[in-house]
Amino acid sequence: MNIENSVKERFLRYVKIDTQSDDSSQTNPSTQKQFVLANILVEELHKLGILNAKVNEKCYVTATLEANTNQKLPAIGFIAHLDTSPDMSGENVCPQIVENYDGGNIILDQENEIILSPTDFPELLLYVNQAIITTNGKTLLGADDKAGVAEIMTVLEVLCNNSSIKHGKICICFTPDEEIGQGADFFDVAAFGADYAYTLDGGRLGELEYENFNAAQAQISVQGRNVHPGTALSTMVNAIEIAMEFHNLLPIIQKPQFTTAYEGFFHLHTFNGTVENAEIHYIIRDHDMNLFETKKHFITEAVAFINKKYGKNLVKADIKNQYFNMKEKIEDVFFIVENAKKAMQMANVEPIIQPIRGGTDGARLSFMGLPTPNIFTGGHNYHGKYEFIPIPSMVKAVEVVLNIIKIVQLT
Repeated sequence: MNIENSVKERFLRYVKIDTQSDDSSQTNPSTQKQFVLANILVEELHKLGILNAKVNEKCYVTATLEANTNQKLPAIGFIAHLDTSPDMSGENVCPQIVENYDGGNIILDQENEIILSPTDFPELLLYVNQAIITTNGKTLLGADDKAGVAEIMTVLEVLCNNSSIKHGKICICFTPDEEIGQGADFFDVAAFGADYAYTLDGGRLGELEYENFNAAQAQISVQGRNVHPGTALSTMVNAIEIAMEFHNLLPIIQKPQFTTAYEGFFHLHTFNGTVENAEIHYIIRDHDMNLFETKKHFITEAVAFINKKYGKNLVKADIKNQYFNMKEKIEDVFFIVENAKKAMQMANVEPIIQPIRGGTDGARLSFMGLPTPNIFTGGHNYHGKYEFIPIPSMVKAVEVVLNIIKIVQLT
């Protein structure tokens, strides 16, 4: 089989299916349209001969490729997510292929002058003379994470058509709702059956990640008092102004736009208010647990300061943890990172080991008993109209997964 044609054609098919998740939904999965891709994948898995493939009522696709050797080998899992981000439309995606990219500007949407330029995105120059898949400037592309889905499916196609590649049990799961932080909510680790796993949910060629942020969200509620502004003297309490005052207590230097690498942040995500009531939502991130706890404590101290200043309990904070740094769970089985690193080197890919300034399903799964570092898919500029993915990077992702399987068989 031709790996490049397989992974490319799968990817182009999958991105045309709208699977956008919805963070305002109260259902699981958050959108029924994720079942469309899920059911297609089950059908494709059955055609490959993996007859145990199924999708459950929560839209988790699972499948197991049984071992084809008597050698005692660990069961390895590979995971990707079905949904695309709510940040931009995933409906009517029209991918464009730029053959032999020449290093110049790529016109995505001529009418609206939407241009993918190496001036704005210099990483484009890494892929001169390669074929690149882009958007048409009107939607996201969906490489996050349909590239991961296509790559895993292509790996399974290779294994099902080539019995000379010996392997232990291979466990597969395609999850819903990862983009809204719910991808692991109904993941059954015991039923999955893997000793450890990898998510294919990273970015550029070579990314290998086993550290991520500790994450929390903080919902700040401000109760004001609205009266007619003509008679407001000593009676009006403007909730919007108090919310702004609260925000200004947070350290400016710890905003996302001023941080990098291991530096954490407070990110003001939404702000809604009237004189009577205001609601502000933050996400809190830090790789270091002590600094993470300090940030959460800072929020509670800022609330206490405002309430003391006004002599009333005008401000309340609801702080909830979301996920934690998987590093502490990965370190005990660090050979799985070393295997991935070696697999990349075998594919002539330079490993780029760096902390994730975000989270993956693997972060939560690692704390659920399934150590799960993250591997590149090849995509760039996720969640927006400037998203793109080089086809050779997807081919390399397939090669890396196959190499991981081969390494395990040889050790």
